[in-house]
Amino acid sequence: MHTFIFGIYPYIALAVLVIGSIARYDRDPFTWKTSSSQLLRRRQLVVGSILFHIGVLTIFFGHVVGLLTPIPLLEALHVGHQFKQILAIVVGGLGAISALVGGFMLLHRRWVDPRIRKTSSTMDIAILGLLLFQLVLGTLSIFVSLQHIDGSEMIKFMLWAQGIFTLDPNAASYTEGTSWIFELHIFTGLTIFLLFPFTRLVHIASGLFAPLRYLFSRSGYQIVRSRRRRPLEERRRAFDEVQAKPGPSGTTPAE
Repeated sequence: MHTFIFGIYPYIALAVLVIGSIARYDRDPFTWKTSSSQLLRRRQLVVGSILFHIGVLTIFFGHVVGLLTPIPLLEALHVGHQFKQILAIVVGGLGAISALVGGFMLLHRRWVDPRIRKTSSTMDIAILGLLLFQLVLGTLSIFVSLQHIDGSEMIKFMLWAQGIFTLDPNAASYTEGTSWIFELHIFTGLTIFLLFPFTRLVHIASGLFAPLRYLFSRSGYQIVRSRRRRPLEERRRAFDEVQAKPGPSGTTPAE
């Protein structure tokens, strides 16, 4: 089971994350949204959303840099493992507090207000609850990290994470003997990756997919409401004359 969770499950989760997100964006682009309810309890939404997003982004990029920075590079830069562990605890702790406060504000808003509940799916509430559970686990793991301030536990997870991306067949063995709270934290994080394409979290990837689709695939539709009163046939003839070729058969040229 340990080998499956830390040696196989990561590839399943990452594959579903990437392929599922691309497939959803390509096949169902109109579902690529957050189903905003910003007109209801706006102040609570703004404050909670800002705190939550700042905290989550801080934690995410902290994990990416902390886990995937090669150990030889850290040693070349004379960054000690103890210093890195303390930095991770401080930055991660501040990010976790911000994300937890904002996350509980958002969950309270979505759970308590009956009007917002009407616009929320079961998955909306479930994924937010799972994120909060993950944040609580990460916060609790700080107390375990304080017992390994020399960074010894951190190195194990760095080797594991880098081993996953370098296809190291022994990656799972690097996490053997670590605290259960770290292992549950990793398992929950991978599960969030697995569910990512099927939830509102996909809007996070818009910053990547939207520009690429605009640059390399211009297919799509733009709905334009015209205020012109000219008859349809007259507008088509005028368009054909300007273009000097047969006009479109299914759409009306915007004027």
